Amino acid sequence: MTLLIRNGRVVDPSQALDETLDVLIQDGVVKRLAAAIKPPGKAEVVDATDLVVAPGLIDMHVHLREPGFEYKETVESGTRAAAAGGFTAVACMPNTRPVNDNRSVTEHIVGEAERHGYARVYPIGAVTKGEKGEELAEYGDMVAGGVVALSDDGLPVANSEAMRRALLYSRHYDLAVIQHAEDPTLGPDGVMHEGEFSTRLGLPGLPGAAEDAMVARDLLLVEDNGGRYHVAHLSTARSLELVKLAKDRGLSVTCEVTPHHLLLTDRDVLESGLSTHTKMKPPLRSEADRLALVEGLADGSIDVIASDHAPHHADEKDVEFSLAPFGIVGLETTLALCLDRLVRPGLISLSRLVEVLAVNPARVLGVAGGTLKEGSVADVTLFSLSRQMTVNASRFRSKGRNTPFDGWKLRGRPVSTFIAGRHVVV
Repeated sequence: MTLLIRNGRVVDPSQALDETLDVLIQDGVVKRLAAAIKPPGKAEVVDATDLVVAPGLIDMHVHLREPGFEYKETVESGTRAAAAGGFTAVACMPNTRPVNDNRSVTEHIVGEAERHGYARVYPIGAVTKGEKGEELAEYGDMVAGGVVALSDDGLPVANSEAMRRALLYSRHYDLAVIQHAEDPTLGPDGVMHEGEFSTRLGLPGLPGAAEDAMVARDLLLVEDNGGRYHVAHLSTARSLELVKLAKDRGLSVTCEVTPHHLLLTDRDVLESGLSTHTKMKPPLRSEADRLALVEGLADGSIDVIASDHAPHHADEKDVEFSLAPFGIVGLETTLALCLDRLVRPGLISLSRLVEVLAVNPARVLGVAGGTLKEGSVADVTLFSLSRQMTVNASRFRSKGRNTPFDGWKLRGRPVSTFIAGRHVVV
């Protein structure tokens, strides 16, 4: 199979590329990048005039819910949402039922992706059995099944000895340990960020120190024991400062932020009228935290933007704020939000956006992709900087409709995805 993508603006930070080029793909790999490539015989030709051609985007923090919670999402519906949002690959968290803490569950997820997937699926295995924070899961067994990283996401690894052993054990497999950084003893009943607006609303708060304390503890363990450590959905200015300090000290530490923490604050909880679509964990933080995250994204301190796509059934969210589950969906809004609210106003460059959505997720997870270098796997995302869209949750491919961005008008949107040179139609 031969595919020629013509006249697109190729943006590939892995090669310091930002220019109009043709991309020739043969047998699932990038064969050549050059201007005005003559189409080989029987090649499919895609006109990418006025479009950006980027390495396939990778969302490294997604909850596909299968197995066990198929009423919320499935591998099929979640990967359809991914492709619709411009992602060619996702990494799925292990808080399923049963928990992905063994090879059989890992292989089930991989099998469902092979049979029904619209994007590549990289399972993330649990750090501890049952995500109970005590006994380590069998990492080698899960790696053999296809696991690419470790996390108890949804819950922190609160036990210090368990985290220490996880960092040591994971080194044998070069796996990143992804931490949901939260001290569960600080603000255990919190439902939103602890601050002015939680006080005004009379709601129990979840202080930023709950995240900061866990990040600080973990970084000490990384310094003493080694290992690769990744902070999931980092949300506070102080946690970011701790990560910066660790990087300056040469530790193998990375972090991610979500679009909602970059664009919204705890004030939005108030102004939404306590919409449960503004309830997530970590919670929407203060404006000072938000600005620090945007600055960290611009200066390179933050490695990845990930959606933390967390679908829930509508009935679960249609309750009072304090009773609703945490989480929102994000696969179908992440790229467009970032283009409109980060790139268009000049807060970050287009190349930087591709770096945090494609290049760095592949690097952190140690998976193929994140580049259009000749000989690389031909996972490609095409998107427009000028086409407009209005977020319409009722038309999501995801089963989840729980988004605070419903109705937002955005400029910039995904257009097409290609996996190994194959056009994905959703």
